[in-house]
Amino acid sequence: MKKILIINGPNLNLLGQREPEIYGNISFESFFKDLTAEFPEIQLDYYQSNHEGYLIDKLQEADSQYDGVVMNPGAYAHTSIAIADCIRAIDIPVVEVHISDINQREPYRRHSYTAEACVKCITGKGLEGYALGVRELLGI
Repeated sequence: MKKILIINGPNLNLLGQREPEIYGNISFESFFKDLTAEFPEIQLDYYQSNHEGYLIDKLQEADSQYDGVVMNPGAYAHTSIAIADCIRAIDIPVVEVHISDINQREPYRRHSYTAEACVKCITGKGLEGYALGVRELLGI
């Protein structure tokens, strides 16, 4: 059975209440139930942290335990060389996801250091971007 880890970065624990006009009004926990139902043949696990080092630790742990990662690094996409370096250092593919279209947001959000290290970046597809990321890792 394939194993894929979903990682969310800072403030994504507030989905459903944080700026619903941008991020929607569904919590990630609620969405994750639907996502796991959509891929019953895959083991999907979920991790969220507001702390850069914890995200790096989880990526390093995932390297030996998962077939791939779908990651929304949140604002760290625009600032974290450390997370980008970690993605480059591990041997499993990482697909980056952003709920909003970062290319249409504030200028400081338009560049993603972490996306440069990922096999693909999906942006502006809402929560559906996570399913697209899983599909990318599965090659479907």
